[in-house]
Amino acid sequence: QVTCIEVVEAYVERIKEVNPLINAVVKDRFEEALQEARQVDKLLSEGPGDDYLEEKYPLLGVPITVKEAFSLQGMPNTSGLVSRRNVIATSDATVVSRLKQAGAIPLGVTNCSELCMWYESSNRVYGRTNNPYDLQRIVGGSSGGEGGVLAAACSVIGVGSDIGGSIRMPAFFNGVFGHKPTTGVVPNDGQFPNAHGVRTSFLCTGPMCRYAEDLEPVLRVMAGPGVSKLKLNEKVSLEKIKFHCMDHDGGSVFVSPVDKEILQAQKKVVEHIESDLGVQVQHVAIHKMKYSFQIWSAMMSSKDSSGQEAQRFTDLLGDHGKPVWPLWELMKWLVGMSSHTFPAIALGLTEKLMNLNHSGNAKLVSMGKSLQEEMEELLGQDGVLLYPSHPTIAPKHHSPICMPFNFAYTAIFNVLGLPVTQCPLGLGSEGLPLGIQLVAAAYNDHLTLAVARYLEKAFGGWVLPGKV
Repeated sequence: QVTCIEVVEAYVERIKEVNPLINAVVKDRFEEALQEARQVDKLLSEGPGDDYLEEKYPLLGVPITVKEAFSLQGMPNTSGLVSRRNVIATSDATVVSRLKQAGAIPLGVTNCSELCMWYESSNRVYGRTNNPYDLQRIVGGSSGGEGGVLAAACSVIGVGSDIGGSIRMPAFFNGVFGHKPTTGVVPNDGQFPNAHGVRTSFLCTGPMCRYAEDLEPVLRVMAGPGVSKLKLNEKVSLEKIKFHCMDHDGGSVFVSPVDKEILQAQKKVVEHIESDLGVQVQHVAIHKMKYSFQIWSAMMSSKDSSGQEAQRFTDLLGDHGKPVWPLWELMKWLVGMSSHTFPAIALGLTEKLMNLNHSGNAKLVSMGKSLQEEMEELLGQDGVLLYPSHPTIAPKHHSPICMPFNFAYTAIFNVLGLPVTQCPLGLGSEGLPLGIQLVAAAYNDHLTLAVARYLEKAFGGWVLPGKV
């Protein structure tokens, strides 16, 4: 009904209208995108047949945006690091290449936190991204630009990555869908920083979008040949799923208590599932979840099976250049002279402390392994766990500094290797998005995606900012 050029033009106009407020797209490729849209229209007018095109180009003409940490040819690839300010990607990351081959049209790259290791998307290269529902609030991180750009209806699909919740937190704070696939299926190649050593089993690349039904086709393209492991062709009978629910982590001292509104939203989900599907949702209390933050930290800094040390964050901050001394950077930061953000400096300092406690770390790593077994046993091949996406709704700018470990609600599932879909549940009393995480056992992504589609119908999914 509409031409591809009309679609791309509409999204370009929308970005031009909204981006001055939210600062999510940090570099655009509008001219190239419009040129590619014309080529799509030409291809359609030549008419090789819709079935052929759908098979060969499942995302033909669909506008997408890409987190700046991924290489997209001709676009910057700094990950918010000042020393990489002049780095321009000369090729495409594997997932970006697959999306382009499937016909998708990238509109530009979006903001992230410095080195993708913080949950506010702000850095000294591009500045800060604002939440479209309330400009005084964060978009989350590290794929925060994607969360904001999708929520503001500036893109159809986002490419995100997630090692501690970097897809799911922005998806939650911005009221969109985000999927962290089962570990090791979607390739992580072509992003900076990439994971090394043990972290290769925690980092996941995945799709973000406004509509639940878009997650699966995009995930298929991203996963490429590995997609068969995810059972996406299996039909899901919702009545046969064994639903489990956990309201909070059990009261970790490092993490805020879960907001009443988030608990209320989760309760409504449970009630809806029980009354509509006629199934019993099992309330569970998994004791080890209380130590989510400690387990994630210990596993992130552990050695891999070959004894390789985890890459140090301070080495990444230097990016093959001069070494960075976090204490010296802190002194410089206090007088406005550091080229790094405060969270990055703080992470460099805490990393040094973490490495001093070897025996404590070993205990936590083994606790993580036994939690993984417990989760796999609980969920089996037909289970889905309902769990908060974050203890609070989108916080105000800078406030994550006061509660730096709240990301533990998402991070724990990275080290457990489980697939998780973040599903929006409408807006709360302050007009900010609510949501929930849907968790399944490894390779059962089809279950969480099916439940996300179901909850979208029941709770309305994404809500346009400013509509209320």
